[in-house]
Amino acid sequence: MYVVVNAAVSADGKLSSRRRDQLAISGDEDFARVDRLRADSDAVVVGVGTVLADDPHLTVKDEQLRDRRRENGRSANPARVVVDSNGRTPMDAAILDDAATTYVCLSENAPVERRADLADRAQLLTAGDDRVDLLGAFATLQEQGLEQIMVEGGGELIFSLFEAGLVDELRTFVGPKIVGGRDAPTLADGEGFVAEFPMLELEEFDRLDGGVLLTWCVEGR
Repeated sequence: MYVVVNAAVSADGKLSSRRRDQLAISGDEDFARVDRLRADSDAVVVGVGTVLADDPHLTVKDEQLRDRRRENGRSANPARVVVDSNGRTPMDAAILDDAATTYVCLSENAPVERRADLADRAQLLTAGDDRVDLLGAFATLQEQGLEQIMVEGGGELIFSLFEAGLVDELRTFVGPKIVGGRDAPTLADGEGFVAEFPMLELEEFDRLDGGVLLTWCVEGR
């Protein structure tokens, strides 16, 4: 399995404002790049916080890219995965429509009634007691044939994936905007590292949309 984290952040490293509403950071060039990355992926992963805040669809927007996937014997869109320990994904979430297969990763303690509701709209994976065990969940996704994984946020999930040692590559678009705010989410939130920090090696950088795209490989992966 190869895991790519993709994110757009402000010049001061924020994913969104302190209100946690959707924030336009990049532009058309970067949107097209993200669409190509989705089209190349077997699955797109987000945390439930992103679902609640943004209600993303996580499908391939370009019809030619969808056609290319079909020509290669794949579904039009990659699978969609929600990491949702307590089953908080709304039943009317866009990610639960029939545009692609959706997996919801739950913990053992997710409420039974939420399991029953979600099982009508998605395939359920259970790993971990109180929180989703990401190593176990990603191993199960790999057993389903999902090898190329794209992660689109949010900051809590991204930190947890780095903590679990699951990230192979980080692609960050840094936009020309200052957001500020001690409570605004950053690229990697969670508890934070105090030792044994994951180290990155810069592979390439490109200017686009008035900002810069940084591509990093995780050392030791």
